[in-house]
Amino acid sequence: MDIAHQSNILLHIITGSLALLLGVIALATTKGGKLHNTSGKYFLGFMSVVILTGLIGVFVFGRNTFLLVITVLSGYVAFSGYRILQLKINTPKSIDILVAIVSLLVLLYFLYYFKSIGMIWSPIVIYSTVGALLFIISYDLLRYLIPKRTYKKHRIWIYEHIYKMTSAFGGLLSAFIGTVFEKYQPHSQYLPSAFAVLLILGFAGYVYKYGLKKFPKP
Repeated sequence: MDIAHQSNILLHIITGSLALLLGVIALATTKGGKLHNTSGKYFLGFMSVVILTGLIGVFVFGRNTFLLVITVLSGYVAFSGYRILQLKINTPKSIDILVAIVSLLVLLYFLYYFKSIGMIWSPIVIYSTVGALLFIISYDLLRYLIPKRTYKKHRIWIYEHIYKMTSAFGGLLSAFIGTVFEKYQPHSQYLPSAFAVLLILGFAGYVYKYGLKKFPKP
């Protein structure tokens, strides 16, 4: 089991590092362009392995249960960010609702056992992660109330894609820097997330002002 555990950690680190590199390329290249799309696709592929190895670490090797919330948050925003780019519409789909509900149940599971788990990490990291996951799941379950005409007219799906994919990158960056610079926690964990928020605001502001001609209208 020790060898298996170490192998799982190694795979988690390698795929996480590759996903981080691909995320930088996706963020730095023309949105909707070939390089952006290709790097984004591989980013999601490596993120899937990162999430899988993270879940194995929690359920098989008994790692800190709070890692489950971080893993689910990164996995959910990556999945939802990919889905909204494929659909570009505000119509309920069973798979999206199912994934959102399962993610919410995981969050409730963590909150139920929170007292027994204890405040292992800094409160700012725990509360912000839980809050971010609750916010995005709530939005995804309530966004179907937005009139379809309004959703299409303002191309809200673009802003969703920006928020969710950049959040996935921010979560990965936070985990990487927080691990490498462990002695500087919690600053090494929440500052990368704050940087991701600035990126989201910057990209969203740019799209609002100039638009994204590369993206076809749904």
